Amino acid sequence: MLLEKIQNRKAKIGIIGLGYVGLPLVREFHRSGFQVTGFDVDDTKVNALMSGTSYIKHIPSEVIREMISDGQFQATVDFPQLTEEDAIIICVPTPLNTNREPEMTYVFDTTRTVAKYMRKGQLIVLESTTYPGTTDEDMRAILENTGLLAGQDFYLAFSPEREDPNNSKYSTRTIPKVVGGYTPKCLEAALALYNSIIERTVPVSSTRVAEATKLLENIFRAVNIALVNEMKILFDRMGIDVWEVINAAATKPFGYTPFYPGPGLGGHCIPIDPFYLTWKAREYDFNTRFIELAGEINTSMPYYVIQKTMDALNERGKSIKGAKILVLGIAYKKDIDDPRESPSFKVIELYQSKGAIVDYNDPYVPVLPKMRHHSLSMKSTPLDEHTVPSYDAVVILTDHSKYDYKWLYSKANMIIDTRNAMQTSLDDEKVVKA
Repeated sequence: MLLEKIQNRKAKIGIIGLGYVGLPLVREFHRSGFQVTGFDVDDTKVNALMSGTSYIKHIPSEVIREMISDGQFQATVDFPQLTEEDAIIICVPTPLNTNREPEMTYVFDTTRTVAKYMRKGQLIVLESTTYPGTTDEDMRAILENTGLLAGQDFYLAFSPEREDPNNSKYSTRTIPKVVGGYTPKCLEAALALYNSIIERTVPVSSTRVAEATKLLENIFRAVNIALVNEMKILFDRMGIDVWEVINAAATKPFGYTPFYPGPGLGGHCIPIDPFYLTWKAREYDFNTRFIELAGEINTSMPYYVIQKTMDALNERGKSIKGAKILVLGIAYKKDIDDPRESPSFKVIELYQSKGAIVDYNDPYVPVLPKMRHHSLSMKSTPLDEHTVPSYDAVVILTDHSKYDYKWLYSKANMIIDTRNAMQTSLDDEKVVKA
């Protein structure tokens, strides 16, 4: 009956969590002709959507208004409506606590809420990145406390999100979707659901394989970014431009994939997800040394940026204390408005701890939001011919395309470039690569 509803676009879809993962999913299901309800505990988000306003840069407000206008989409904080849904997809945060251990409150509290309102025949899918065993052990136990059995009375699956905001080549629809079910029937139901909106699904044998797949993807990136960050520091001491080395190595048509250094890791995935496996590995008396070492290197990069800035100021007879510094870029990568886990927050705090006077500019982040581990009350400073020359150093942390780097070079007294945005040589007296 569920498969027939999905095939005929009669299935009602409920998506819990209307952030950078949930809202794109809402859009794709709506595009495919489904009736979609978005659930979120944040009434600010719900009110914004129902007034036709988007809070995510790559999903225009016009798209939200179109979804509302045909009556096929609504956002709500009314979770009892979950009973009406045929498929429920959970897209809530999975952060780390202060001890770098999984903070599963959002997933498990949401699962308890689903259990409170679930009924027979529903499909429940987790998309939040997590450790292997979350779906078939922890979530299943919570859901089966209702007396309903997974694979028999309801269907349970895991399908990791692979969102890459502002990627011009791949979208939610075109990125292959890994899907794992608790039982073969669970997998069949989940595949039917995602096949209705995704061009290619990739079925795997279990929810644990699907959970491990996402972790491996992000661990691969974290380790390789740590490698080039370490190479950057070494090559800097040797007087070699790491960016030139990477570009030369990238000409090899096999056996090499270019990764690029920066001021640290950002985004909700790469700085966090690897440590979910580190935590789980302890149950098996196993130490994930690559993950730990990569984390150590990547989290040290903001300190490297500060030291390079201090050295550069010292060369010019200035102290970091009292220096005026303008940070360019808060978003964790170029041309997006997502500041989650951005290293820019740490860099700003470190500058301030050294006595520097810090401002920032980001065309996509006009006001710094309160983050889980950072609370900076700052507004974006405009860039003009009067403001830029007033700073002792301009620090490029996010290389947005909107920045006019030639103009910036002509106006700034000194530039600390962590992204090779200026593309200058090492002997340029105005630009310090960090």
